[in-house]
Amino acid sequence: MNFKESAEKVAAWVKAKGVTATVALDRDGAVTALYRITGTPTVVLIGRDGTMIARAVGPQGWTSGSARQLLDMLVKAP
Repeated sequence: MNFKESAEKVAAWVKAKGVTATVALDRDGAVTALYRITGTPTVVLIGRDGTMIARAVGPQGWTSGSARQLLDMLVKAP
């Protein structure tokens, strides 16, 4: 998620950091408001029906331990 930066600035950052996840361009701040984003990084888990399941603000260890197990379980859930 970006905070009203230009598409060019965001694209350069994504390329430099090697980001592979989808990056939203929030040109008017609507998405930031919808998901109550108050800082970066903010991770928002969105359910299959499009509703927000959970969110976490600040650095998280998503690639190991219990956080990884939670994400794996959510992805595999019917």
